[in-house]
Amino acid sequence: MVMTDPIADMLTRIRNALMVSHETVEVPFSKIKAEILKVMKDEGLIKNFQIIEEDKKKDIRVFLKYDENGRSVIYGLKRISKPGRRIYVRCDKIPRALSGYGVNILSTSQGVMSDREARKKRLGGELLCTVW
Repeated sequence: MVMTDPIADMLTRIRNALMVSHETVEVPFSKIKAEILKVMKDEGLIKNFQIIEEDKKKDIRVFLKYDENGRSVIYGLKRISKPGRRIYVRCDKIPRALSGYGVNILSTSQGVMSDREARKKRLGGELLCTVW
């Protein structure tokens, strides 16, 4: 089966794992997914992630983060720019996710970064997803 949107697949796997309170979830490896997870880690939305290589297959193991009451730190994940409809924004038009409580993840000319970092560097790009 051919996967048309691997980033949406990763977000769905994370969303499903959070609904059943799993500690970890594995997703197939790609550089863009690793960069998105790096931004999520820097923003404090996941504990960590590691790249696992078995035989010739690479996976990414994502360690999910929960608060002291056992509730997930991530309340929602949404894919914005899709293969059928790409969404690009200028630096002054980057939307605020949940009035600043969430994080928009963008793919810019200087790599994948959060909306706060893109505004600071005055960079626009493709709006990949929103996490809150």
